[in-house]
Amino acid sequence: MKDLIKYIAQALVDNPDKVEVSEVQGEQTSVIELRVSKEDLGKVIGKQGKTAKAMRTILSAASAKVHKRTVLEIIE
Repeated sequence: MKDLIKYIAQALVDNPDKVEVSEVQGEQTSVIELRVSKEDLGKVIGKQGKTAKAMRTILSAASAKVHKRTVLEIIE
């Protein structure tokens, strides 16, 4: 899941080398934290949060296949 988010984020931003993805795992839920440069934050979030919502939808569909819940947090 971590690689999936990193791949999508790097495709969206101008500075793909500054994309950082970390994962905190629990028993049922894992949290994926996405950090991008300040200039690229708007590109990852999108207008009215549509891009971020789409990334979360893809992530929840992919994590449903492995019977786990995954949450995406975009950190400034």
